[in-house]
Order: sequence, then structure tokens, then C-alpha cells
Amino acid sequence: MVSGHDGVAGGEFFVNKAAQAGCLSADLLVAQDMVHEDGSVTTAKEIAVAHALDMSVGHALVRDQFVRHLFTGSWVVRGSSGGGGRVCVAIAKGFSEVLSLMLDIVSSLCAKKLTKPLLENILDFLNVDAVPGHARRTEMICFRELKACLARGSLILCPLIASMLTVAFLMTVVVCPVAYLMWDVFATPSATDEKSYRVKGDIESSTGTETDENVVLQNEREIATHVISVDDDFNLNPWTLRAFFIGIGLSAFGGSLAQIYYFKPQTVLVSLMFLGIISYIIGFAMETFIPRHGLLRYLNPGPFNKKENAFIIIMSSAAANSALGTEVLAVQRLYYNITPNAGSSIFLLFSSQLLGYGIGGLMRGILLYPSKMLYPGILPLLSMFDALYRDGIEARRRLKVFYFVFSVIFIWEMFPEWIFPLLTGLSIFCLAAPNNATVSRVFGGSNGNEGLGLLSICFDWQYISSNAGNPMTIPLKAQFSSFIGYILCMYVISATAQNITEEDEGSSSSGYSTTTFGNLRTFPFLAQLLFYENGTVYNQTLIMNSNYEVDPTLVAEQGLPFYAGTWIINLLSTNLGLAATFTHLLLWNRDDLHAAWTWMNMDTLRSWRANFDWKFWQHSGKREVPVNTEDLDPHYREILKYPDVPNSWYLLTFVLSFIVGLVVIYKTNSTLPWWGFVVAVLLATVSILFFGALYAITGLSLSIRKNPCSDDCWLPAQWKAHGGHVLCPLQLCPYSYGRLLDLRLIRVLLQNTVSQALLLLRDLKIAQYAKLPPRAAFTAQIIGTLLGAVLNYVLMNSIIDSQREILLSVEGTNIWSGQQPQSYNSQAIAWGGLAHELFSTGQRYQWIPLSYLIGLVAPLPFWIIHRYWPRLRMDYYYVPIICYYIGGLSVGINSSVVSYYVVSFLCQWWLRTRYPRWFMKYNYLVGAALDGGTQVMVFILSFAVQGAAGKAHLIPEWWGANQGGNYDRCLSL
Repeated sequence: MVSGHDGVAGGEFFVNKAAQAGCLSADLLVAQDMVHEDGSVTTAKEIAVAHALDMSVGHALVRDQFVRHLFTGSWVVRGSSGGGGRVCVAIAKGFSEVLSLMLDIVSSLCAKKLTKPLLENILDFLNVDAVPGHARRTEMICFRELKACLARGSLILCPLIASMLTVAFLMTVVVCPVAYLMWDVFATPSATDEKSYRVKGDIESSTGTETDENVVLQNEREIATHVISVDDDFNLNPWTLRAFFIGIGLSAFGGSLAQIYYFKPQTVLVSLMFLGIISYIIGFAMETFIPRHGLLRYLNPGPFNKKENAFIIIMSSAAANSALGTEVLAVQRLYYNITPNAGSSIFLLFSSQLLGYGIGGLMRGILLYPSKMLYPGILPLLSMFDALYRDGIEARRRLKVFYFVFSVIFIWEMFPEWIFPLLTGLSIFCLAAPNNATVSRVFGGSNGNEGLGLLSICFDWQYISSNAGNPMTIPLKAQFSSFIGYILCMYVISATAQNITEEDEGSSSSGYSTTTFGNLRTFPFLAQLLFYENGTVYNQTLIMNSNYEVDPTLVAEQGLPFYAGTWIINLLSTNLGLAATFTHLLLWNRDDLHAAWTWMNMDTLRSWRANFDWKFWQHSGKREVPVNTEDLDPHYREILKYPDVPNSWYLLTFVLSFIVGLVVIYKTNSTLPWWGFVVAVLLATVSILFFGALYAITGLSLSIRKNPCSDDCWLPAQWKAHGGHVLCPLQLCPYSYGRLLDLRLIRVLLQNTVSQALLLLRDLKIAQYAKLPPRAAFTAQIIGTLLGAVLNYVLMNSIIDSQREILLSVEGTNIWSGQQPQSYNSQAIAWGGLAHELFSTGQRYQWIPLSYLIGLVAPLPFWIIHRYWPRLRMDYYYVPIICYYIGGLSVGINSSVVSYYVVSFLCQWWLRTRYPRWFMKYNYLVGAALDGGTQVMVFILSFAVQGAAGKAHLIPEWWGANQGGNYDRCLSL
């Protein structure tokens, strides 16, 4: 449906069909008469003449928009006010008709029959006296060539025109299948489609909610209500046998796979998107093929619905990770010949997995219900739900887009992942200087610990999206802060390396110390291991006695280990970022978190006491709906109709886990005192509040696994070290020199409690967005967690019993490897047994714990500047993220960094502000399709060719697959 102006005005009209004709592109168009609503008719000749008379509209504007709007089914071209308002309209309504037309034109059998009358008609329309003199010369040549060919009686006799039409035919053959899938992606262009949207503020700023779909989304509430559906169908039932059947099956699959691959040389993760797609496929298959009568009707009660799918995802994701407690148990069995009691081991896993659930559940009012807590990482999953389960024309359009993008990326991932691995990191500098070590360190990055990946381009979505989450979903404010961190990372590492090199050569007067940051000539550029001073890997077994405790005499003989300089920068920046999180959120997000401490007053405590009912199983879960619900999150408002999970349920989960944890500690003869356990849980609670809020708002989770002290515990820093005892601020309990078991338990209590709480809150947000009843979500999480813990323990023991010698060997095999428990044990030795010698005041790495103090004050300058000079927009920066990412390039594959930020700024800035309608409908959906197709293909390739099932089958070596070195062809160091 289109509209015209002036000479072709009169309202709306229909066009039966039209098509592009060969070399004349958008200027020579086959059209039929146009019938207006008032009954008047505008002939095709009048339209063509109007087009020829007004080149500014009919020529330039049509040509500019031709590619974009050819396949929309409707095309509007508006003339300028000074150009007479002529219009040329072309519509391609059926691709079969277009393809048939092109076939007929280039067919010699039909040339005389169809082409001659067709082209004569075109020339009659356009070759008139009114054709302006400024018409392009190439077009006039086309006219003359066409006339000459027609005079000879056959178009095929004219090589020029034949070749042009052949190209047009081939283009149609290529474009038609793609365009068919994308048929309704672009809606009819309007004035708002073509304008540029420039707004003040950012994606986190609160400027009020707009209902117009063409308004730029600026805050979390707008994103949550415009990107995913707020509507709820109360009749959808998640409590089906089918949902439990699929959920328990995928939980067993995910939990088993996670534990098996803890002892594999490769890592295979069962992601949220993968579980969502697989559960949908299984559910849809059961709906289609299982009869709805007899006993089998319970497995197919009706159409597979969105709430069932959400229930399955939450259950299986709770199970699909290896419990951190199994690391402690595995190291005890492998390296200390300690086999804990089976009952104590399982209850240790239960306690460590559910402690975080209890704490996180009690913080739902702060970290879950408000619109501010967006959890942007899950929006693609919910956008996929809307495409899969909603009805209507718009939903079918979105579903076509999803299937198309999913299929394309599914096929594409075979190339960078297997056939053409050079696409993992394409660096012109590496190709130009393949034997230069400096080039490799700075520009290389396609392989692990290769280089910084500067200006390297990655075409592998697996690495692009794993860099810091899906770049299409993370808010612009968080993306910009991490980008600043990466720029600083480049500078800090380069400057440090330069000064260390100059000092080693005796020409530096800077304050950098080779003993602190390592010697580039002896230590690897990027590495996370411990080294001797000569650069060889430190043998940690040589400093342990027969009881597997660190022996000071043996340490003196071997010497203290060293870290690579880049890894020291990573540890420093991590401490800065983690500490800055507390100060930053207290300064900028105090109002969002104040409910965490405002309850601590006598009036509130008396109210709780008066209303306390110990019969928690009788709690109805009914909530009082406020009279004014405008301030409530719209998704939460819909959830209020369902019975809630009372806080007493989460409190009971926490209390039982706490008691079980204390019992296990004393049952296993640990020297960790009860008050140490209590302090560890309190610190974990505070951490959940702050790290959970940062994750919910930004979608970025700061890793808490790579810090010295407390056996890889989450906040490093010996503030006081003396004699043979160390006092760590986050464990707050003295321990004997070299004792490592207590450190491992503290790590489980702190790190695992925090990570489990964040997973619980993320999954509960999925339930809120999907309108899954809260009690169904609670049930799914508890079942999945307990089932996963049991499977983790059983499989861990089975693998250690059958593969013990291989797991203890340094090399392992291509099927089994003990690299993860080896690394875990090594970190315990270095960051526990050698903490006093390495990290205390006056020692080699004293600035690593001291950086925590610096991080606490880092956000203050930004806050002070914003208070007095608000126009400088210091509120736009997340200081914790900037600090954390200063060390972001110190590990892993870095070739994806440039591609990551190109995609992120393209989507979250350019697309969001200039094409808000497209952003709103398709940005997160396309992100879901890219993640889903990639993860499914990577999962298949992991077993088929990459050695997850045993032997690897790499592509034979060729220029694009440098199997003997770095894939980007940089020098291997």
C-alpha cells in the first residue's frame, strides 16, 4: 500500500506487480495502472513520464532506496516540496514472478515473444521529448542499445544487453532465497525511519517512559517493556509431567557433562541459550509425535508452552555446572590421599550450593523486582521466547528472522571453528611480519596467551560473544567503561614492557622493577603459571613434604617463584575493580541498595516479631498489591497475580545449609573455627549485594577466581603478616603456615556462595520476564541444584577411580587431563602456603594486596568532579569496570576485542539511536539467534572433530589453518 503526491495524489492505491528490467536498474520499471480509493486511475505511462520529468525524486531517491525496499511488499517514495512531488513506485510482490520474468527475458526461445513488446513499452514510456537533457549518458546508451537490439529482432544478439540481463538473473537467483526469509523485516519506510535520533543521556538514564515504538530506548524500564512482551497468559501451565521429564533429563545431561569435562583437556559448556533451544526442540517433538490419549497423554497434555520452556531452562541450568566443592574433594583424593566420607561430601556440596540460593532469595526485593535490575544478558533468550510462542503476523516475521540468522551462523561457524581457523583472528600485521616477536606480542591474538590482539579482526561469534557477554545486549554505558579499560590495558602493558626492557638493558631510570614485573627475555609475555628466575616453570611439588604441606626449608632451597609481568597487572587491576565496586555503588546507586540496611531499626524488628509465624508451610504467598502500581516494574506487576515464595522458604534454605556446613566442617576435622565460618558467610552476603547489583545493572560479572590469598579466594590481600601466621581481611582467621584445607573450604564458602546467588537471581529474572509462577521457579532451582550436586559427586569419584594415574600426570592424554585440579592445587600452594613470602609488606608482590586499598578510593574523584562540574558527565563511567578491564588482555584469546566493540557500538549506539524501531524488534532477537546457532554448532564440532569424544580430527593444514603454529600466522613464542 502506497501513497502519492500532487499529480499522482488521491490517497492510497494498489499495484498488482512490477519488476526490475535489466541494466536500467531502478529507472526502467514495469508497472501497471494504479487504482485510487476514489476510483480514479493513474496510468503506468503517466507515472513513468512523471518519473522522467523529476529526476531528483524518481531517479535519485528511488535508486538510493531500491536495494533496501525492493522486497518489502510496499514502497513509498515521497517527493520534496520543491520538486513537484512526482513519484515512481515499484513493488515486487512475488519473487517467483520476478524470477520467472528474468528467466523469460534471457531465454532465447522467449526473447522475441516477450522481450520485444515488453521493452518497446518501456521505451515508449521513457523515450519522450520531455526527458531532461541532464539524463545520464549511460542511460541514453542503454536506450540506443535496446532500440538496436529490438530492430534486429532478438535481444540475445546484443552481447551488452544479454550480459547485463544475465547478471541481473544471477543476482535474482542469489538474492531471492535470502529476501524471501527477510520478506517482512523492514516495514514500510516512513519519515521516522529515515531520520537520525540524537538524544542526550544514555541507556541507563531515567528520562521517563515513552510509548512510541520509534522513540530511542533510554533506560532499563523502557528496554524491559519494549524489547520483550509484558503480556501474560494465566492459562499456560508449567506444572506438567512433560516439563519435569525434559527438565530432569536435561539436568542430568548438563550436570554429567559439566563434571566429565572438568577432567577433560577441552572445555564444553552447556549454556543457557543452548538449553533453551534444545528444550524447545524436545518439547515441540513430544507435542508433535506423542499421542494425546492413553497413558502417554500425560507426556503430551497439549501445545508446548513458554512457561514449560522457562521451567525446564531454570531447572537444567541450575544443574549444568560443576560444583566448586568437587574441586576440593578431587584435590584431596588426588594429591593428599584423603577420601572424605560420602555422606559428608554430598552434604558439603548441598550446603555450598544452597547457601547462595538462600541469601540471594532474601535479596529479591533489591536485586530482582526493580526495573533497574535489568539483567541484560538474558534479554536475547526472552526475545527468542516471544518469537517462538507469540501469534500474529509480527511474530511470524520475527520468527523468520530468527530462523534465518540461526541457520546462517550455524553454517558459518564451521569455517572459523574448523575449516578456516585464520578467521578467528585476521591480522594484517601478522601476515606482513610473520617472524617478528614484537608484532606477535602486540598484534597477535588468535591463540591462547599469544598477544594483545591490537587491530586484529575476529569473525568467530563464539569468541566475540564470550569476550564479555553478547555485545548486542550489554548497555552502552557499561560497554564504554570496559572500552576505556581496554585502552588503558594496552597502554599499561606496553609501557610496562618497554620500561622493563630498558631496565634490563641498563638504560631505564623509571620506577619499574624487573623483580616485580618479570623479565621479558626469560618469562613468557602472557602466562598465569609460576616460574623460576630463569623462566622455567616452577615445580611446586619440590617445596612440599611427605604430608603435602609447604616446607620452609625446601622453599629456601628452591627459591621463591615469580609471576609473569602481565599476570601481575591482571591481579592488580582485578583487586582495584573488586574493591571499587563497593565505593562506586554506595556513591552512585545508594538509593537502589538502601533497602539492604534500612530495615535495621527497632520498629521494623518489632513488626517482624509481631507478625512472625513459624508455620512456614502454611504461608499462602499472597502479596498485597499497592494501590498505585505505576512505579512497579510491569513484569513484576504481572507476577503479583501468582502466589509468591515466602521469604521464610529462602530463610529455611539458608538456615539448613548453614547448619549442614558447620556440621561438615567439624566432621571433616577442619581447623577452621565456627566464627571463621560465620564471618565468611557474612562477607559473602555483603558481596552478593554489591556484585549482584553491578551484574544486574550492567550485565558484566567481575570474576572473583584469580586473586591471591585464601586459595584463589575472591578478595586478596594480606593486610597483616607476621611470623608463621597470616591474617587475610576476607577470611579474618589466623591459620597455620602451609595449611591448605581450610583455605579451600573458605574458597567454597565465599566464591561459590556468591556465584550461586548470582545464578539464582539471574534465573529468577528469567521467570519474572517469562511470567513463570515464583513457586515453579523455586521448585525447578532446588531440584536442579540437588540433582546436579549428586551427579557431580558420583561422576567425580568414578573418573578418579578409573583414571587416577592419568589425572596425576603432567601431560594427560587427549581424552583425560588433570589440568584443572593441578592448577587449583598449585594456586593453593602459591596463594596459601607462600602468601607471607610473596604478598606481605616489604615482599616482592606487596602492591597486589595494597591495590585493594587504592580501589576503595578510586571512584571518589569521579563523584567529586560530577558534584561540582556535572556537565563533565562523570556519572557516565563505571569505575569498577574501568579498573577491572585494565588487566583484561592478560590472558586468553584477544583477537576478538576489536570485533566485540565494533558490534557493541554499532548495536547499542548507532542502531539504537538511529533506527530505534528495528533495534526494539530485532536487536536482541538477532543476538539470540547468533548465540544459539553458534553454541549448537560449537557443541557438535566439539564432539565431532575437536576431540571432546576422544581423538581430534583437525582440518588438514593449509594457508588458512596453520595447525603447527598460531592461526593468525604470527610468530609462535
